[in-house]
Order: sequence, then C-alpha cells, then structure tokens
Amino acid sequence: MSFRYVSGINKPGFDPLAAQTTTTLYNLYGWGQNTDGQLGLSNITNYSSPIQVGSLTAWSKLGAGPYHSASIKTDGTFWAWGDNSNGQLGLGNITNYSSPKQVGALTNWSKIIGRLSGIVAVKTDGTLWVCGSGSFGKLGLSNITSYSSPKQVGSLTTWSEIAGGQYHTAAIKTDGTLWTWGYNAYGQLGLGNRTNYSSPKQVGSLTSWSKICCNGLFFTASVKTDGTLWTWGGNNLGGLGLGNTTYYSSPKQVGSLTNWLNIVGSGYSAMAVKTDGTLWTWGQGGTGQLGLGNTTNYSSPKQVGVLTTWLTIAGGGDANFSAAKTDGTLWSWGYNNLGQLGLGNRTNYSSPKQVGSSTTWLAIANGLFFSLAIG
Repeated sequence: MSFRYVSGINKPGFDPLAAQTTTTLYNLYGWGQNTDGQLGLSNITNYSSPIQVGSLTAWSKLGAGPYHSASIKTDGTFWAWGDNSNGQLGLGNITNYSSPKQVGALTNWSKIIGRLSGIVAVKTDGTLWVCGSGSFGKLGLSNITSYSSPKQVGSLTTWSEIAGGQYHTAAIKTDGTLWTWGYNAYGQLGLGNRTNYSSPKQVGSLTSWSKICCNGLFFTASVKTDGTLWTWGGNNLGGLGLGNTTYYSSPKQVGSLTNWLNIVGSGYSAMAVKTDGTLWTWGQGGTGQLGLGNTTNYSSPKQVGVLTTWLTIAGGGDANFSAAKTDGTLWSWGYNNLGQLGLGNRTNYSSPKQVGSSTTWLAIANGLFFSLAIG
C-alpha cells in the first residue's frame, strides 16, 4: 500500500469562532494505528473504535498526516502530536509526542492540514505557514530544506483554501486564483508541464477556484465557484474521473455538471459530494474503498447508494473513506487492516458502515491507518 493523507474537512456551517460564545462541546476522538502516538492518547496502543482524546471540549479544525496529527482549538491555538521525525509538528524539535502539544503561543490560527512529513496552515490574517520536510520544494519556501517550526510562505495575506499531497501543495487565494508547488512528475501541479517548483506558481489565470484537494496519490482536484469539477495529474486506475487512465498536466473538467460541492482523494481514488447531498466515488476499488458494494475500479463518477443526506467527507487514509450525514452520523468503508474504520474490528467493507451511534460528528480527518473526528 502507498501513503495517502488528508486534512480535516469541516461540516459547512460549523463556525469555530461562534463556538467560543456558546456552551457547545467539541470533543476529539481517535482510532486506528497509534504506533507513533498519532491518536493523542498518551500511549502507542492501537484502537479499532473511537476513543476520546483527553477531556478538553474546545477542538475545532483537524489535520492528519500519515503518522501525525494537528488541530486548531476554538481559541485559535495550534496543537500537534505523533511522528515528528522531520520536525513536522512545528515544535522546534524532532521528538515524537503521544499527546497534543501547543505550537507556539499564538491564538490566530484558522485552517490546518496534515500531509506527508509536514503541516500547512493559514492564520486569520490570511498568511500561509508550513513546517516539516521540504523535499521537492513542497513547502514553497524556494528551497528543499526541512523546518521544525512554522515558516511563512512569502508575505501575502490573501490565502484562503489549502491542500497538501504527498510531495506537492495547492492553495487558493481570496481572489479565487489557484497556486501549486512541489513535486510535479505526473503533472499534478496543473502547470502544463512536469517540472518541480519550490515556490507557488499560478495555475492559469482564472479567478473562480473554490475548493481544492491533493491528498490522492499524485493528482489534484478542485471545484470552481460555478460548481464544476476539475482534475489533473496522475490517473492510475481512473482516479481523475475522466473515463480513462490518461495523465494530464493541466486541469480537465469532469463531465459537465455544475452541482459539485466538495472533493477528497485517497490513493488512486476520489470521493465527492454534490449540492443535492448525493455521494460519488471513482478510481481504484480493490479494497471496497469506493463504497459501491464491490471491489471494481471505475474511471468515472459512480453514485454511492441513493441517499441525499451526505454532507461532510474525508479521504486520505490507505484506501478508505469517511463521511458524515446531515443527521450527524459518521460512516466509513474500505481498507481496515488496523481498525482505521472505527468499527471495532479489522474487516474491510465495500459499502458505508456506521461508526457507533453518535449523531454529533462535525469534522473528520483520515491519516494513513488512523482517523480523527470531532463530535
């Protein structure tokens, strides 16, 4: 199995700032592999069902790398834990931690994602920050140096959306422009070539990009403000959803629909939700990760069941996906070798299975063989 990762995908309408003035509780849970303390439970024991991380109830945003985790609390502080071999926790060292540790003392962190040996984050002032491995220039700092504390990417204060892949990064500015940097052997930067770049480069000249993900294996996907879906990069097993397995080094539209809401990746697979609440998957299905009740590969989007109540989605695990419905229930499926589906076992499932009975799940993040959720 190859490495795949994801940042936390938060439920639309979930406002962590508003949470500061309410009595709503935001508990953090983890399950799956814990060999590097990535579950934050002060141990290295694996768990196949959700376990609460400490007793704090102020968690807001989530990010997960292959073996490390990160979160922003409702007070705007930044916390990280797990594997730190490349300084990816941002704590100024390379020591692993099995419980959450605060990164600095600032209270203005806004968005966060985990990625291979690194973290990418945005502050409330719109500045972009990175830490961890700088291989292939994926930190965007014009070098390939690793950093164990957060470093600002340029001086701009206009960054809005962020995404991190295995060796490349993508971000959208407040003006709707799309920028990418890092490893580009498969054309995943969308720049019409396969050249690596160690600083942000604009993808075309459009100002209509809205959502971005690059946590699949060597490809990138984005939704525009008009609801169209676009993909590019590596296309092993149809992960781009274009009906073929051809690689593309510039964005290509997936079909002609204009009702796509959000998208995530996992290895050679992708999952997206539409504005009508339907859920769609495509790409590799060998471990049931497409949720279609089989292990077949598909190179174009296929609907998962007939429900119209899907809302929050997460990918990036090792061939598995997670999603929450509008009723707050959490569901998972696909590869489950270390209990990362949270179902109390290590059985693979090719269709969505409910995780416990809670109806209060708000945000989800999938690491390599583990998951985190707020609820």
